[in-house]
Amino acid sequence: MNALREIGLSAPLGATALEGGVNFSLYSRSAAGVELLLFDDRDDPAPSRVIALDPGVNRTYHYWHKFVPHIGPGQIYAYRVAGPHDPARGLRFDAEKVLLDPYGKAVVVPINYDRAAAARPGGNAATAMKSVVPHDDGYDWEGDIPLCHPASQTIIYEMHVRGFTQHPNSGLSDDKRGTYAGVIEKIPYLQAMGVTAVELLPVFQFDPLEAPVGKTNYWGYAPIAFFAPHAQYSSDRSPLGPLDEFRDMVKALHRADIEVILDVVFNHTSEGNERGPTQCFRGIDNSVYYMLERGEWYANYTGCGNTLNANQPIVRRMILDSLKYWVREMHVDGFRFDLASILARDPHGVPLPNPPVLWDIESDPELAGTKLFAEAWDAAGLYQVGSFVGDAWREWNGRFRDDVRDFFRGQPGSIRHFADRLVGSPEIYGHKGREMEQSINFVTCHDGFTLNDLVSYNGKHNEANGEGNRDGANDNRSWNCGWEGPTDDPQIERLRNQQVKNFLTTTMLSLGVPMITMGDEVRRTQQGNNNAYCQDNEISWFDWSLVEKHADVLRFFSMLCKRRSLRSDNHIVNRVSLVDLLRNVDESWHGVRLNEPDWGDDSHALALHALLPADNLYFHFILNAYWEPLEFELPQMPAGPWRRWIDTSLESPHDIVPRDQSPPHEGYVYPAGARSMAVLVSFV
Repeated sequence: MNALREIGLSAPLGATALEGGVNFSLYSRSAAGVELLLFDDRDDPAPSRVIALDPGVNRTYHYWHKFVPHIGPGQIYAYRVAGPHDPARGLRFDAEKVLLDPYGKAVVVPINYDRAAAARPGGNAATAMKSVVPHDDGYDWEGDIPLCHPASQTIIYEMHVRGFTQHPNSGLSDDKRGTYAGVIEKIPYLQAMGVTAVELLPVFQFDPLEAPVGKTNYWGYAPIAFFAPHAQYSSDRSPLGPLDEFRDMVKALHRADIEVILDVVFNHTSEGNERGPTQCFRGIDNSVYYMLERGEWYANYTGCGNTLNANQPIVRRMILDSLKYWVREMHVDGFRFDLASILARDPHGVPLPNPPVLWDIESDPELAGTKLFAEAWDAAGLYQVGSFVGDAWREWNGRFRDDVRDFFRGQPGSIRHFADRLVGSPEIYGHKGREMEQSINFVTCHDGFTLNDLVSYNGKHNEANGEGNRDGANDNRSWNCGWEGPTDDPQIERLRNQQVKNFLTTTMLSLGVPMITMGDEVRRTQQGNNNAYCQDNEISWFDWSLVEKHADVLRFFSMLCKRRSLRSDNHIVNRVSLVDLLRNVDESWHGVRLNEPDWGDDSHALALHALLPADNLYFHFILNAYWEPLEFELPQMPAGPWRRWIDTSLESPHDIVPRDQSPPHEGYVYPAGARSMAVLVSFV
């Protein structure tokens, strides 16, 4: 009976602690042999035990499996997989390379980790990442469950786990800086700001050395283990420490009523192109896990060297299993899918009308209450904003970003598109019959200028990346307000502050789900770097001195968070679509004169008037992107005077006030400052 048990089981995949030992299971269709390696320590130069799996005994179909007695949670392990090295047929086995388990729930990284060793001939046991046997589900969640905030009440804060607290002025101890535990320490700041969700840049274990020589992959868009939290973000350095510290962070954020959304990268891995390292998938079953061109070459729809074969059945199952694991065992609330349009391609790269993996995700009952956000494009030109498949997905609205930037920099021909973005982008989403929160509205994200740099630089300044300023986008749609970079000129600084508030107001009050990027609320700068993916330093970290320096902007944003919704929430219950809402709401467009909106290419001024019945409130948006002050006519209100809630041209604390304390405005003309935005209210 014991001998039969030690054959192992094909399910579940990965390493599973059972009574008396651990069951290991690995999928490889084309392997000729598999070795299971056990290590006593992450820095051991060689395994303490090598267990060869007998293909006649320890293999069922394409699953290699083995039960190993007398070991348990915390055991460090890896694989070596033998088979043909025939790139022309898509096979790249290397029996000397140490490989991670694709289903590994935790990863250890040796102190002398060497990415290059995984690309050179020869063994690399001493310098390779390894997997760790997880403990059973014994974590005490203390009743925690995902929060399931409605989209209408969601305010997303895109945040980098390490960058949020790594700066020396964060006030945290050295062991907490840059960690999941460090995020816990800063939750009071998030609460005071008023955001309802943090969207964490990638926290799947990634390869920090997948970067130019001498640089670090800071952002984390180089995954190598889709089930394991990034070990270097844990202050607990024990093999299983990252698992529980990540859970501690999620539990603490939930207690503060803040959701956790993960930025997930299921489009490529850190193994790169044909010259890249063999770390996991390449050495286990290359032709299964990756899209290939003519066998030897990797399809590159990601711009990162390879493309995950997401609609291959084994890979589809892995993606779905990963998502369900993070929801079930790690309690996350949602996912933002990086370059999500790649998941719509078949194994040959052809876009599919009904991509299996996307429908798997959408229709899975365990994910039914999970937030799903798509970056609905890829690096090879497939752009699906407004046409992404399914009913559950919300989309990063890249056109919102571009059109709002254009309007406030005074770009001719931008006013019609800007008006559409303000009311939920019906020209993009109206045909879907979807709710008004289909659009994720953002002006900045991790990729590109920060909000401060958007109003401080006309061009990118990426020299620190070491690529001669060739990397990063050239189309930034930015305006420096008259001077490139930092300045002591009070007039320019005042204008920049005003422009920042214009962008924040538009993002927060437009129909859709608002998202801002870490530090934009205090004008964090990256010194003009619009591609800081390899800058793990003060260029990228949150500078906590800015909280005091730009307290007026932080106050402004926090008050917007308190009143971000400009319409009734009845649509949540009644499932009112964006089109129906706009059809039934009492709204009208104006210019500087009532009922005379100027939709011409040279127009830079607009006003929107609408009634919010549930709030017994009229509001009047005044948007002046012109370089001179303008006077806007106001409609006469029978119930009382107009009251000034927001005016970005005014200094703090008059730029925004509590809405119920808005001071009355006398008369029916409002003087709007140059390049400003005002919101007036009148109570019914």
